[in-house]
Amino acid sequence: MTEQELLVDCLRRLNRAEITYYLTGSMASNFWGIPRTTHDLDFVIQLPPTAIGKIVSAFTPDYFIDESSVRAACQPPHQFNAIDTRSALKVDFWLSKLEPFDREMLQRRVRATLFGEPAWITTAEDCVLHKLVWNKITPSERQLGDAGGVVAVQSGKLDKLYLVKWAEGLGVSAELNQLLTGEIKPKRT
Repeated sequence: MTEQELLVDCLRRLNRAEITYYLTGSMASNFWGIPRTTHDLDFVIQLPPTAIGKIVSAFTPDYFIDESSVRAACQPPHQFNAIDTRSALKVDFWLSKLEPFDREMLQRRVRATLFGEPAWITTAEDCVLHKLVWNKITPSERQLGDAGGVVAVQSGKLDKLYLVKWAEGLGVSAELNQLLTGEIKPKRT
């Protein structure tokens, strides 16, 4: 199974189970920016404890998904994964948090079609901001390169006032300014 096939399979399962989600991470930056190879998928989901069985059954039996790990995700770090048993590719699920930026990302998610499948995906602006926040947590040229790729491809379409407002609150204003002025360039792979 390729990463593209894995993405389509996950989208179908999430859509069929009617789980509120959006695609984020490198697949989102690939959609909005300059694509690069990735080896996992990242989804943010809303998952009340009463719906835990729903996601477990949506991904069983083709994925290894441990129900106790899903239940544990209700506590920090609010994350669990599913491993595709056919390919060993990993899918990371992050539970939507109550912080203002996380709520904003969920509200702003947009509908797209990815490889023929309807999908919810983070906006280009939120993708950039999220990459900058992750770079602050674990510095990585890959995060900055992904953000730079989105800015390079979407530059004229980005809501710069939105970016500046949230960058300030998230503590990534300097990095955003470097992106917008071209000091941080996209990585070409």
